[in-house]
Amino acid sequence: MQTNLDANAKALSDAEEAESILRSCVHCGFCNATCPTYQLLGNELDGPRGRIYLIKQLLEGEPVTEKTQLHLDRCLTCRNCETTCPSGVTYHRLLDIGRAELERRVERPVRERLTRKGLRTVIPRPAVFDALLRTGRAVRPLLPASVQKKIPARAAVPAKARPAPRHARRVLMLEGCVQPSLSPNTNAAAARVLDRLGISVTAVSEAGCCGATDFHLNAQDAGLHRARRNIDVWWPAIEAGAEAIVQTASGCGAFVKEYGHLLRKDPFYAAKAARVSFLARDLVEVLADEPLDALQFADDAVASRVAFHCPCTLQHAQKLGGTVESVLKRLGFDLSAVPDAHLCCGSAGTYSITQPDIARKLRDNKMDALESGQPEVIATANIGCQMHLDGAGKTRVWHWIELVDSAINEASAASDNGFRMTPAPRKMPL
Repeated sequence: MQTNLDANAKALSDAEEAESILRSCVHCGFCNATCPTYQLLGNELDGPRGRIYLIKQLLEGEPVTEKTQLHLDRCLTCRNCETTCPSGVTYHRLLDIGRAELERRVERPVRERLTRKGLRTVIPRPAVFDALLRTGRAVRPLLPASVQKKIPARAAVPAKARPAPRHARRVLMLEGCVQPSLSPNTNAAAARVLDRLGISVTAVSEAGCCGATDFHLNAQDAGLHRARRNIDVWWPAIEAGAEAIVQTASGCGAFVKEYGHLLRKDPFYAAKAARVSFLARDLVEVLADEPLDALQFADDAVASRVAFHCPCTLQHAQKLGGTVESVLKRLGFDLSAVPDAHLCCGSAGTYSITQPDIARKLRDNKMDALESGQPEVIATANIGCQMHLDGAGKTRVWHWIELVDSAINEASAASDNGFRMTPAPRKMPL
């Protein structure tokens, strides 16, 4: 694609990257075939190809309006188009660049600015989020119906005890922002399963939000500030030999794996960010490399039928589609087929709040697909997807590691003979 960036665009720190991405697009339109918003709305400007043209016009100095912003806002950043694209267009990076520039040129209505500021204030702060969640649950019947829908109706399973660190192999774990309140047992279950595989989780309580919420709400500097802070608090443990930084939420994992790219021009953090991104691993990547027969399931401990929703951040961003399904099958779970498994559920970080109508339609379609195989439970790998899907009030949705942990507990409640084999850790860069 021919480009002619204007002087303002050429002055951007990411101008060269934006121009390279634009030129890599051949306008074939394959991306529209797998774009959830294009499928729903049928508008060329609500598909990747159209949005690329909008960003091209923006960077070439053409007039832009609130309509331009609307079409870019409607993008889920599911990155399904990247999986489909034969030219390898890194669309999400162009979208980040375009959205940030558009934010500077088009002022949002007051209501939108307040909503986004509120999300950025609440979501990355676990204590604030937890306090508001508790308050919301207490007064739920008194709230408007639109607000009630945002408060989970089903009670969270309390976190069970975590094992004390006792193994030579150690990993860090990103606790997350909303997950400790919405699904507190998820990380505890991950720590217990890892312990049985001879891997201990080292707690680093100072680590906070990964930065994705700020970054994807166009407060990119704030998002990178959070990334730098996490690098600083993780670094002593990394130097002490932690072999991985594990994420149980695939959305966080996708963003942490981008630290190296996003901070590549930072003279103080570039090398450390690259190391952190190298060490970042989704939980399933860790389990997939382990001898899972050590987990000792009883024949009747495994749920007979599970439908797995693979989050976009797992299959399209991290390229780990099918990995959780493979692990669950190795462990004896019976997985039902899920039609159109590549499509987004509509959660997409804060998208279900900023674009509720589209998000609800995508959720309903996804739940129909997941329930088509009549599963007993639905599992996923990202807290946003989990709560969004569970909010439909149909089949209960869990994080997949909780199903694994529950099966282990049923099979060996009175035993603690965790597997002690210690395979060689992943080779790390100098």
